[in-house]
Amino acid sequence: MKLTATLAALIGLCAAALPATAQDRYPSRAIRFVVPFAAGGPSDIIARILSPHMAASLGQPVVVENRAGAGGVTGVDVIAKAAGDGYAFGIGSAGALAISPHLGRGTPYNPVTDLAPMTLAALVPEPLVVPGASPFRSLQDLIADARARPGALNFGSTGSGSMPHLAAEQLRAAANIDIVNIAYNSGRQLATAILRNEVQLGFADLPVLLPNIDAGTMRALAVGTPERLSWLPNVPTFVELGLPGVDASNWHGLVAPGRIQAEPLAMLRRAAIAALQDAEVRHRLNQQGAIPGGNSPEAFGAFIASEGQKWGEVIRRNNISAE
Repeated sequence: MKLTATLAALIGLCAAALPATAQDRYPSRAIRFVVPFAAGGPSDIIARILSPHMAASLGQPVVVENRAGAGGVTGVDVIAKAAGDGYAFGIGSAGALAISPHLGRGTPYNPVTDLAPMTLAALVPEPLVVPGASPFRSLQDLIADARARPGALNFGSTGSGSMPHLAAEQLRAAANIDIVNIAYNSGRQLATAILRNEVQLGFADLPVLLPNIDAGTMRALAVGTPERLSWLPNVPTFVELGLPGVDASNWHGLVAPGRIQAEPLAMLRRAAIAALQDAEVRHRLNQQGAIPGGNSPEAFGAFIASEGQKWGEVIRRNNISAE
């Protein structure tokens, strides 16, 4: 009996000293990449650009899973409630991470405590545009007319509390003008309304607007980024035009469940940032009208917090609620 017990103890010690098996190492199976929107949208395109590069770094498939609903909130909630083993992470947009938490309906997650920031994936500028046949050749022209005719100009948005709506509210406050919101169901519908002069101005994601700007059927008057854009080098920033309070860009960032273990989180972060530093990835994102990200988790966490504070103030100041 003593010999048996001794042998058992030795076997146990040897097993403990052996390296971890493939089953114990992370990752040992496919990883879910949750996209809170339907296939074909900006978040989905970004995820599908990043996923093969991340898979190559991690040595396991990274499988895109579309979980659309509630403007991205449904899918982000899936990420927040996922297990902390590193086999699920996802992409969140400004709407789900910085805007929806401040609207009347709120969100079932706290973006600061229930999610672990990984990195900003892409910044998508929101130019201010008018129809190509508009008499407004500059932002100053538009502001002068809006001040002379309060309530006469309509701006298009994609709904109450959407990025185009909040950007226009920033413009309304910064320029001290009275313009009227007309809501549409999508960015494409909004772009069509601008083309048809159903609305006289509007903000929207650059990729939606760029083909019409290039064709001359829309005119960009200003951009809300700190610097001019390579796609629109002749279009001034709001800062240049004396309206620094108009600071609007959409964005998409990678997040993991807040409860995720440290080692899987570190590996996912490294794979994501390596993908975003890849020249091919950056080129493909640039082709989508997006500025590639790749900042540190700390910087991205601070960015989410600052964006939440900024848009929360706009929402409270204008008493905006979800539709």
